Amino acid sequence: MLSAQERAHVTQVWDLIAGHEAPFGAELLLRLFTVYPSTKTYFKHLGDPLDEVQLLSHGQRVLEAVGVAVRHMDNLRAALSPLADLHAHVLRVDPTNFPLLIQCFQVVLASHLQGEYTVEMQAVWDKFLTALAVVLTEKYR
Repeated sequence: MLSAQERAHVTQVWDLIAGHEAPFGAELLLRLFTVYPSTKTYFKHLGDPLDEVQLLSHGQRVLEAVGVAVRHMDNLRAALSPLADLHAHVLRVDPTNFPLLIQCFQVVLASHLQGEYTVEMQAVWDKFLTALAVVLTEKYR
């Protein structure tokens, strides 16, 4: 899936955001809800208006899942199988929402990492996050 250099880019970016999962994840979700309001239907537990503590907590869970994927790039399917089951069978999230989440995550990364998030890194992260989304949607079949 990813070359050795691409894996290094994924890890390099993750090392820059590791430890900041909650604020990055909360910003990702806020951006998702703002740009794509229909996605908020899957997050009713966050409240209306949004509960900041719940938002930070769920944002952290989202980014922790990305961290699991980073650590298990060689076997995304096995590492993310429980999460794929949850989204497909319990939460029944429409799989068309994953590309929207990827897009918003890319914007969050670019806005925070700025010059450190090069065009090459953005392309690699797009490839990596798309592979992650593919694994999460496989259980829908």
